[in-house]
Amino acid sequence: MSVPLPPGATGLENIDPDQIKTFKDFLISYNKLTELCFTDCISDFTSRSIKGKEEKCALNCLEKFLKVNQRISQRFQEFQVLANESAIAAAQKMGGS
Repeated sequence: MSVPLPPGATGLENIDPDQIKTFKDFLISYNKLTELCFTDCISDFTSRSIKGKEEKCALNCLEKFLKVNQRISQRFQEFQVLANESAIAAAQKMGGS
């Protein structure tokens, strides 16, 4: 049995805004992936079943998308490490002068 919410309440008042942003970002990525792979892979609407070629295309599309996202994340992390190292070096240089 669920407890009814007061009028105007959404039940999201106590959720961390960072969690909401992370979830929104996930949904945006998921929707982009779904639209991209569907547009590229699904072409036959004469049957309810998914053809083997369409399924293989969708799986390849998903795999490529995930690999690209992983690669971008790695590069971003590398960039952040370099930027942090540069900032620390600049701060030490200014503090040592």
